[in-house]
Amino acid sequence: MSEAVVSAVPVVRIGRLSIGALGVLALALGTLQSVVEPALPLLQRELGVSPAEGALVANALLVTGAVVAPVAGKLGDRYGGKRVLVRLMAVVSAGGLLASLAPNLPVLLLGQVLQGVMVGALPLSFILVRKHLPAGESQVAIGVVVALFTGGGMVGTLTAGPIAENLSWHGMFALPTIAIVAATVAVTRLMPHDPPVRSDDRIDWPGVALLSGTLLALMLGLVTVTSAGLPPLAVGAVAVVVAALATGWVTVERRAASPMVDLHMLARPAMWQACVLTLVITVSSGMVVFLLPQMFAISADGYGFGGSTTDIGLFLLPGAIAGAVSDSVGGVAARRFGPRAVVVVGAVVTAATLIALASLHTAAWQLVLAKVLTAFAAGVGTTALLAGAATAVETKDIGIATSLLVVTRVIGIALGVQIGGAILAAGSGPVTGLPTESAFATGFALAGLVAALSLLVVRITRKEAQA
Repeated sequence: MSEAVVSAVPVVRIGRLSIGALGVLALALGTLQSVVEPALPLLQRELGVSPAEGALVANALLVTGAVVAPVAGKLGDRYGGKRVLVRLMAVVSAGGLLASLAPNLPVLLLGQVLQGVMVGALPLSFILVRKHLPAGESQVAIGVVVALFTGGGMVGTLTAGPIAENLSWHGMFALPTIAIVAATVAVTRLMPHDPPVRSDDRIDWPGVALLSGTLLALMLGLVTVTSAGLPPLAVGAVAVVVAALATGWVTVERRAASPMVDLHMLARPAMWQACVLTLVITVSSGMVVFLLPQMFAISADGYGFGGSTTDIGLFLLPGAIAGAVSDSVGGVAARRFGPRAVVVVGAVVTAATLIALASLHTAAWQLVLAKVLTAFAAGVGTTALLAGAATAVETKDIGIATSLLVVTRVIGIALGVQIGGAILAAGSGPVTGLPTESAFATGFALAGLVAALSLLVVRITRKEAQA
């Protein structure tokens, strides 16, 4: 019934202005998301927190994003992407305002939690371009939106330092928030309403609650386990809670008339294999995201480079550019060579780069080059997997399918960041309290080994496909 209703509703074809407004919004969101990365050492000094607590600042946004993204994608499929997107942006704007006024760490964390709603913007944007453009053009538009979101990371990385040093770190959050408000107004006026999927079935709210609870418990468990040094019994309790919630969710979804997530869709090889590979790639990437700014900030009297927030932003800028370029070509590479081939090449490049970096990190250019290579490899790989999965599901499932992959990316990055923070915290000198050089070497080597796991996953899944 729902498919018939959707096909009967005339779809308004969107033009460049509408896509441009959506792209500007993605750019502003990417900027707000990325300002924390180069400023982490500064925030740690200003707020008087440890590297492990600094990782919480970066991950607070990701925790919310992991919970909100699948819900936003499902609601967008049901009620329309534009309608849900505008409401989410109101929450993001409130979070940005709160962070810009935060006097201490708890308030800043709350602002980051509200900002995390922005992660739901990507699947909602994919819904809009898929409903208003033919398949071929929608792939190009999706690549543009993802590339601009990543490009926002470049803008945030470059501007965070000058804003923090010439105004204050509060300004890092205020200026992108203003841009988000303006871009949301433009999207509201220029983007036509997309037809909702009408159905007599009620929304699977038990499934929504259980999936949200599972993701929230998982993300908070990752943060707690890697930063609080919990005893084995407590770690086991966290694992039991996550497993119980996940089991309950699967049970509910199997019985629901209109499930939150169609488990048959999730069980398709293109979907679950993309989720597994995306997780492995982003764990390695998350470790690099956290470790490099910390090493740039370490005093030049030792093994570091004594970089200011502005210096760190400039060091990370080439990597941000590489990430933006990689997202724009990831879909093209997947279509030409296949997602598996793209992932294999990226894994080899990432693993070799990081293992070499574990012993060769005496010059800034070595770290900059490593960031460029790993960012490009991760961006191409995850975008190729996203594009492949998006074409393997029905149009009515595009929101929830892509949101699950976005969530997987978020979980992977969050896990990588927390692992990086835990490694540095465990390897801090007893006198200085600063991470030792060997702690960074261990982190880089471990990130390289994690990236190499992608090769094993590809090999195993290829054998299963052949069988």
